[in-house]
Amino acid sequence: MLRRLLLPALFSLTFTVQAAPATVDWLDLLPAEDYQAMLDMPEIDHGSGLDSEGDFTQSLRQQDDSLPEVMYSTRVVSAYDGQAIRIGGYPVPLETDADGRYLSFFLVPYAGACIHVPPPPPNQIILVDYPDGIAIDDIYQPFWVQGTLHVTHTSNDLAEASYALSAERVWLYDGQ
Repeated sequence: MLRRLLLPALFSLTFTVQAAPATVDWLDLLPAEDYQAMLDMPEIDHGSGLDSEGDFTQSLRQQDDSLPEVMYSTRVVSAYDGQAIRIGGYPVPLETDADGRYLSFFLVPYAGACIHVPPPPPNQIILVDYPDGIAIDDIYQPFWVQGTLHVTHTSNDLAEASYALSAERVWLYDGQ
């Protein structure tokens, strides 16, 4: 009798535990050698701050010969391929539907990456595909994005990304 009650409970607990995505930090997406290179890197000038003029016509591909190679790294942590994750970041809008909701955007670790230099390296840019779409009214407002992360190189006119995420849920970052 006890076995009949415990088996279904154990199965549902296992399913629940597996269904919860891991919360991933941006630094987790850096291979060890890139992580150390980032720690050893001198302070970088990010331009004139959040109040500087800018729009989405500037590319995240800007090259600066004074920056270390790690700022252009496409090296990845392959263990994340196919993993369900949740990560917070800032959107760089790409593609909208007829209602103006964004179906595709880059997610980056800091605000203004599309406007200020230098941009994050490709292994710190995630191409997000979100078929439900979301309104993005403010690129300085962070979002949580949850879904399946893929290790795949994507390149377009705006940027290169070393990761892609098939999003199941996107919502404003609430700190939790």
